[in-house]
Amino acid sequence: MAVQQSPVEAQVTMEKIAALCKRRGFIYGSSEIYGGLSGFWDYGPLGVELKNNIRRRWWYAMVQVRPDVVGLDSATLLPEIVWKSSGHLENFADPLAECQSCRRRFRADDIDVSAPCPHCGGTLTPPRQFNTMFRTHVGPIEEEGSVAYFRPETAQGIFLNFKNVMQTTSQKVPFGIAQIGKSYRNEITSGNFIFRDREFDQMEMEFFVRPGTDDHWWEYWKEQRFRWWTDELGIHPGNLRTRNHEPSELSHYSKQTADIEYAYPFGIKELEGIADRTDYDLKAHMAGSGQDLRYFDQETQEHFVPYVIEPAAGLDRAVLVVLLDAYAEERLGPKPGDVRTVLHLKPKLAPFKVAVFPLSANKPDLVSRARSIYESILPLMTAAWDDIGNVGKRYRRQDEIGTPWCVTVDYQTLEDGTVTIRDRDSMTQERHPADQLSSIFLERLGPI
Repeated sequence: MAVQQSPVEAQVTMEKIAALCKRRGFIYGSSEIYGGLSGFWDYGPLGVELKNNIRRRWWYAMVQVRPDVVGLDSATLLPEIVWKSSGHLENFADPLAECQSCRRRFRADDIDVSAPCPHCGGTLTPPRQFNTMFRTHVGPIEEEGSVAYFRPETAQGIFLNFKNVMQTTSQKVPFGIAQIGKSYRNEITSGNFIFRDREFDQMEMEFFVRPGTDDHWWEYWKEQRFRWWTDELGIHPGNLRTRNHEPSELSHYSKQTADIEYAYPFGIKELEGIADRTDYDLKAHMAGSGQDLRYFDQETQEHFVPYVIEPAAGLDRAVLVVLLDAYAEERLGPKPGDVRTVLHLKPKLAPFKVAVFPLSANKPDLVSRARSIYESILPLMTAAWDDIGNVGKRYRRQDEIGTPWCVTVDYQTLEDGTVTIRDRDSMTQERHPADQLSSIFLERLGPI
């Protein structure tokens, strides 16, 4: 029989998520032993598994099962001429306001610039544009010819390789080029845990279409991407919305952009953007490089510069939203301590799919049998070994990190070869033959 649980009157907060991530090994502050570096994060043993699982789900949906999309992994450091041609040197900036008293700086779109400084109450300067790209030099001598920038988006590497991809694949318009990789932005202010970082992973795809069909494909990708968040990652639809940008919000390359937004604890903010970049980027790089980046349609015998629809999401922000949406505190009984913290992650996203326990860590025969089962599962899926404390405490630990199933090896196992499988969400327990565990869990997980 399932244990009856009910939600506790406690809202998820960024502080709770950040504390859980540190406590259980999802995410640590970068360079913590030296005081840390704002806007940079390190993913621990559980965090890297969760992050990689989300990465795999995106790649599966956007590349693997689509015959009209191919992958790319381009360089993160590009010469200055690329960013000059693309318009980033001139346009890739955020509005900055500075307090004239405490000298703290704020994104002008995050505060009321007509009000006092939120830190000390001082007077704020009028907003000015601040370019957020990281600048560096390539080679031993810092001279103008060696200036380069860390990419603030993965998109430009795709545009630079458009001609290469066309020459080495059989793709025809409409088709896409996708990649996942690091991007860097010298944010005016980072904050809200991993919501806004200075180093982050992006998941972007540039979908090249015939001019005049871009409105159709923009609507298509808005619908596809919203459904991915709900169906693939399990985000509650009521926590999401799609909002089209006002003309004043559009980037320098965009004809029309929509954001998929999420209801974070600190407000409704962007989760993913779907932009109609028109033919801006390819034409900009044609002008800057002198190369012909037009597409040749063999059926119509015409050349044209494709328009581009770009779904772009931050992988780190996806991790945050998955954690926020899965987090729950549930009451299991009348006592104040009868509460469990649980992550209701979709099983495919969970860092560990299964945890294996011996009923007692002091009984060699139980430990030996449990280790054998644990090691038989490892080649097929991620699994955890836990023999610390009583079984109830182990369940709580696994609930808190989102493990869908726990297997307990007890004395009955030694008699008839069956084990207990405990379900995270319903908390029900069933006995199954140990030699069927792999097939049971693979069937529950479903196709890749």
